[in-house]
Amino acid sequence: MNHTLSKSSFLILFFITIGINSLFAQILNLNKPEREQWFTDLGFGMFIHWSMDVQLGMVISHSMVGASEDYLDRYVNELPKTFNPVNFNATEWVNAAKLAGMKYIVFTTKHHNGYCMYDTKTTDFGIMHSPYGKDITQMLVDACREAGLAVGFYFSPDDFYFLYKQGTLISRKRKEALAEFNDELNEYTKRQMRELMTQYGKIDIIFLDGLEQYSKTELAKVCWEIDPDVVVTRGAMETPEQHTPDSPIPAPWEACYTLGDQWQYRPSNENYKTAKDAILKFIDIKAKGGNFLLNFGPDALGNFPPEQLGILNEISLWMFINKEAFENTVPNHTVKEDNIWFLRSKDKTTAYLFINEEDWKFGDRKEYSISSIKATKESEISVLGHNGKVLEYQDTVDPAPTIKSIKNGTQFTVTRSQRIYNDRKWNNPVVVKITNTIVEE
Repeated sequence: MNHTLSKSSFLILFFITIGINSLFAQILNLNKPEREQWFTDLGFGMFIHWSMDVQLGMVISHSMVGASEDYLDRYVNELPKTFNPVNFNATEWVNAAKLAGMKYIVFTTKHHNGYCMYDTKTTDFGIMHSPYGKDITQMLVDACREAGLAVGFYFSPDDFYFLYKQGTLISRKRKEALAEFNDELNEYTKRQMRELMTQYGKIDIIFLDGLEQYSKTELAKVCWEIDPDVVVTRGAMETPEQHTPDSPIPAPWEACYTLGDQWQYRPSNENYKTAKDAILKFIDIKAKGGNFLLNFGPDALGNFPPEQLGILNEISLWMFINKEAFENTVPNHTVKEDNIWFLRSKDKTTAYLFINEEDWKFGDRKEYSISSIKATKESEISVLGHNGKVLEYQDTVDPAPTIKSIKNGTQFTVTRSQRIYNDRKWNNPVVVKITNTIVEE
């Protein structure tokens, strides 16, 4: 056998190697496996996008790209002078997230515009120099820890304010605007990252936006050097934005979605997801092994707008009923059959079935047959939140679910029996629990 590489083969191998090295530079992951498992077990988190330009209800940060000199002058020098979120209450935010079953919060400490929502010594362009003048990040961290929620920081290495002061044309694509090719900006962002990792105690999660900047800025490495236990999500793992993969990703991952069309609060022309939309996304993401990071946008005064709170309240109600299905559970080998998603207990013997039906009337019984969950003679079935004994005002009706093994799997029936709303209309998924199932992979 001739072991000598031809010139063309050598070049092909060389470029493949370069490509692989470049790929690893972009997705360097020094997260500890046990910490990634801890993160995956959290499952559901609240993303919060908020900066001083919320006063105008605009897209967060991006209006600075391509803006005129007059616009930039007023954005940088005038708009911060009126940002005064006097109604901000960290405890209210955190309690709302916790009631909805969220286990962590990721807060925008600095978005692309460079406005710092934390106490920094690197710039005066931040919340500490606003009329409000208090460290919102510290208050939110304290409230999270008091409530037992994990603390997450979003941070962008893009910094349009820095570029503006530097005299560099603001962009997210031009080389001179990227920290990777702008040494002064690179060092500036690293100083800010060190502040965030050292000023607020132990930080659990870091979300680094601006993927194209990681290979040389190495912001993730700065985080891991300070605290090897921190979990870096974007920048080290897959974080699909505004979409869910068709099939499971064979590694920890997190999907992030807006509640409406925009990340930051928009007071008009906004289109919000329904609570059911959000619940179904959560179920689908968890059934595929991912985390769901759902974004909310406070207004200029620090309030969660009523439209967002209403949706969050309905999610909270659904989670209050079905919380058990997300505690110590893992994906099933089959994600879904028809309109039923699956999760299993970590020992695989208990299955949770999420049934999505349209206009399932109160008191109606439905029958299902599935093949991916196999019951045994010892299997018991129940509907989360309901005792299976009483259908309100119907003394002669037995609402108990039933189950039996069939040749190709399991057959069961379920009655929608719990009165959630006064009008008895509740269009959100019903969750069924089946114990002592056969474990198959």
